[in-house]
Amino acid sequence: MRNVNVVRGGREVLHSLDLTIAQGEHVAILGPNGCGKSTLIKTITRELYPVFDPTTSIRLFGRDTWNVSELRTLMGIVSNDVEPFTARPIMGLEAVLSGFFSSVGLGYHHAVTEAMRRKARQVMRWLEIAHLSGREVSQMSSGEVRRVLIGRALVHSPRALLFDEPSNSLDVIAQMELRQTMRKLAASGLTLLLITHHLPDVVPEIGRVLFLREGRIVDDGPKATLLTARKLTELFGTAVGITRRDGHYHLIS
Repeated sequence: MRNVNVVRGGREVLHSLDLTIAQGEHVAILGPNGCGKSTLIKTITRELYPVFDPTTSIRLFGRDTWNVSELRTLMGIVSNDVEPFTARPIMGLEAVLSGFFSSVGLGYHHAVTEAMRRKARQVMRWLEIAHLSGREVSQMSSGEVRRVLIGRALVHSPRALLFDEPSNSLDVIAQMELRQTMRKLAASGLTLLLITHHLPDVVPEIGRVLFLREGRIVDDGPKATLLTARKLTELFGTAVGITRRDGHYHLIS
């Protein structure tokens, strides 16, 4: 991304953004609520577009222009928006299969092939959630639902996976399970881009951290350099302490 400016609701949310992420790199973007994190995700996935400027460019996987449906086969997205999957009865396997169609569950018009079913079951076994295939999403724990949605994002064998505030609404055990899954994904060779304001989500495999504040990248560097009490106090605007345990960083008041 080069000199990207994005306007939403008549307000400029991202300002002169420059960002490069290499294939296979694991990056966390941290910032307080309202700093533009979700807008950045939507710009990367082409749900939003930057204000036109001849110096502005966005290149994904080496290309400037994309059919959005094709792009989404290379870039899986895991958000914390699970409500649409509980609005009607959707089984775990159906939820994972719906990733092939970028839909919420399956409809009569979706032609599910046997190859798709095999891939979905393979992904669920890899994530250790095969036992959820026949369970309604609405009857799952929050952690189980999150892993099902990760499976939904993985059925296309994407090259990158974007996590948008993935631990929101999860209890402590589910957060721990999610972070173990993220570590497994990082070790598999996927590019991980994590958007969060929860410091423990930055799993040990993530080596680079960006700070986003008021729509601008205000710092970018190695995790050990940025995740300090001084720098995090500046980012969040309140005094914090920091501790490190088992490769994870934690804020302390």
